Amino acid sequence: MLQRHKYQLVLKIVLFSFSFLLSFKGFTQPQSINKFITLVDSVVGVKTSGYREINTVFRGTTKDTVKMNYLLKRSLEANYNEGASYALNKLGETYRNISNYQKAIESHKQAFDYAKNSNSIELEVRSLNMLGVVYRRMDAIRSALDYHKEALDIAESQKNPSLEIKYNIAVSQNSIGNIYLALKQYNLALDQFNKSLQIELELGNKLGLAINNQNIGYAKEKLGSLNEALSYYEKSLKYNNEINSKIGQVICYNSIGKVYIQKEEFKKSEAFIKDALSKALEVNDQYYISTSYLNLGLLQLKQQDYDNAEENLNQALEISKDFNLKSTEIETYLYLSELYDKIGDSKKAFTLYKKHVVLDETLTNERNLQYVNDLIIKYESEKKNSQIKALANENEIVKLKLAQNNRTLILSLLGGCLALIILFILHRQRQLKNDKKIITLEQEMLRNQMNPHFIFNSLNSIKLYIINNEKENAVYYLNKFSKLIRKILVASTEKEISLEDELETMSLYINIENIRFSNDIDYKVIIDEGINPALIKVPSLIFQPFLENAIWHGLSSKTEDKKISLHVKSDNPNYVTVIITDNGIGRVASNKIKETKKLKRKSLGIQITHARLENFSKNYTYDYELKINDLYESGHAIGTQVVVNIPTKINSLKIA
Repeated sequence: MLQRHKYQLVLKIVLFSFSFLLSFKGFTQPQSINKFITLVDSVVGVKTSGYREINTVFRGTTKDTVKMNYLLKRSLEANYNEGASYALNKLGETYRNISNYQKAIESHKQAFDYAKNSNSIELEVRSLNMLGVVYRRMDAIRSALDYHKEALDIAESQKNPSLEIKYNIAVSQNSIGNIYLALKQYNLALDQFNKSLQIELELGNKLGLAINNQNIGYAKEKLGSLNEALSYYEKSLKYNNEINSKIGQVICYNSIGKVYIQKEEFKKSEAFIKDALSKALEVNDQYYISTSYLNLGLLQLKQQDYDNAEENLNQALEISKDFNLKSTEIETYLYLSELYDKIGDSKKAFTLYKKHVVLDETLTNERNLQYVNDLIIKYESEKKNSQIKALANENEIVKLKLAQNNRTLILSLLGGCLALIILFILHRQRQLKNDKKIITLEQEMLRNQMNPHFIFNSLNSIKLYIINNEKENAVYYLNKFSKLIRKILVASTEKEISLEDELETMSLYINIENIRFSNDIDYKVIIDEGINPALIKVPSLIFQPFLENAIWHGLSSKTEDKKISLHVKSDNPNYVTVIITDNGIGRVASNKIKETKKLKRKSLGIQITHARLENFSKNYTYDYELKINDLYESGHAIGTQVVVNIPTKINSLKIA
C-alpha cells in the first residue's frame, strides 16, 4: 500500500475549505457542494469500477483541483484505489496544462501505482499514456516513447478490449505519431495518426478526431502540402468548436496562422494568431502562450514590424526558458537571429544563430540516438564489433612479435632494435588511424545509402503494386530492390569496386527511385570507346549522392521531360572522367523551393563523398577533381552537371 503522509497537509486544507464553505451558506453554493459530496460518497461507498463509469459521475468537475483532492482524500480513507488513481490522473492533467510538469509526473506515477493495486488495466494504461504526454511536452522523447509503447503493449494484449482500452490504443498511436513528428519521420507519423483516426471515428470521439486531424495537418505542412494542411486544421477546429475545447482552439488558431504566414497572407494570419494568444492566456497554458508569442513575433518579422517582433519573440524566449520548452526556444533563437540580421546587428544575429544550432543539435541527438534507424544501427554495431575483435587479435599478434624481436635484438643491436620498434609503432599507428578513418567513412556511406526514408518509400511503392494486383511489376521491382540492398551491403565491406559494378548498382538505384516518378525519368549511361569499366577501380557507391541530388533537388519539381545521363570518358591517361548531367530546375530554384516548404533536412552525402575520394586518391599519383556546374541557356537554368575526375595511375611508392 502506498504511503499517505504526503497528502495529509493538503487533505486537511481541503477538509477545512469544505467545512468553511458549508458553514457560510450566504456566501457559497451549498447545494452544488453538497451534491458533489453526495456523489463522492456514493461512488466511494460502492467502489465504482471502470474508468468510464467513474468519469461519467464526475464529468464537469475534473478541472476543479479542490474537488479532485477531496475525492482523493475520501478514496484513500476507504482504500478505494481506483478512485485515488482517477483523481490523481485528473490532478496530473491540470498540472500539465499549467506547465507544472514535475507535479504532473508525480501525480501520474502515483496514479499508476494505485491502478496496479486495484488491478485496473484501464487506469494503468491511461496513467502510462498521461506520463508519455507530459514527457513529450518536455521534449523528453526517449521517456515519452517508453511510456506510450508500454501503454500500447498492455492495451493491445487484451483479448476483448473495453471502449476505454480502445480509446487508449488510439491515444498511444497518436502520441507515438507525435514522437515521429519530433524525429521528422513524417510518413511514419501519418501512418500512426491515420490508425488512431479510424479508432476515434468508430468511437465517435470528437476530441480524438480534433487531435488527429490537427496532427495530420502538421505532418502535411512539414511535407510542404500547405493547402492539404490547412484543410485538416480547419477540420480539427470544427471539432474543437463543437466540444468547446479552448486548448484545441488555441492549437488550431496557431497552426492556421502559421500556414497563412507561409502563404504570405498576413492579414488572415494576424486574426488567427491574436485569437490564439488571447485564449492561451485565458487558459494559462505556458506551452501555448509561448507558441502564440513566437508566431506573433514571426508574423511581425515578415511584415518588417521589427520593434514589436523583437518584443514578442523575447517574450516567447523568456517563457520557453522558464518552463524548459526546448523546441520553442530553438525556433525563437532562429527568428531572433533573422530579426537582428535584418536590422543590421550582425554580431547579435550570429550569437543567437549559434545558440539555435547548438541547442537544435543537442535536442536532435537526444531524440535520435536510441530510436532512429534501429535496423541500421544494429547492423553497424555487429559490423563494428567484428572489426574491433579483428583489430584486437591483430594487436595481440603484433605484441607477440615485438616481444620475440626484443629478446633476440637486445643481445645484439639494442639501439638499432629500439629505433626499428619506434618506427614500426609509428607506422602502425598511422595505419590504424587511417583504417579507423576508412571505417568511419564507410559507416557514414552505408547510413546514406540505406536511408530509412528510401527503404520505407521503396517498399511502400512495391506494396502498391501488390495492392493493385500488378504482380509482374511487384516481382520485378522487388527483385531489383533485393539485388540493390545486397549490392549495397556487399559494397559497404569493400574499399573499392570496379566501375562496371558501380554503374550496375547505380542503374538498380535509379530503377527503384523511378517507381515513385511513374518511370518518368529517362536515365542513360554512355561509355566512350576504348574504356573498359571492369578494369577501372572506384570507391564503392560513390555516385549515389549525385544521382540522389539530381532526382530530388533537380527533377522532383518538374512535371515532364526528366532526364539524367552518366557519361564515362577519358581525355587524360591519368584520369577517368564521369559526368552526371540532369535537366532539372537547377540549384538556385531548388534552394528557393526548399526554403518555401520549410524543409530543413541536412544532407552530408557530398561532404562524405569528398572525404572518400580524398582517401581513395592517396594510393594514386594524382588527386581527384570534383566540380558541380549550373547549366544555363539564355539566362534560364536548364540543369546541373557534376564532373568527377577519378585518378587511375597507381603510385607505386605510396602502395609500397
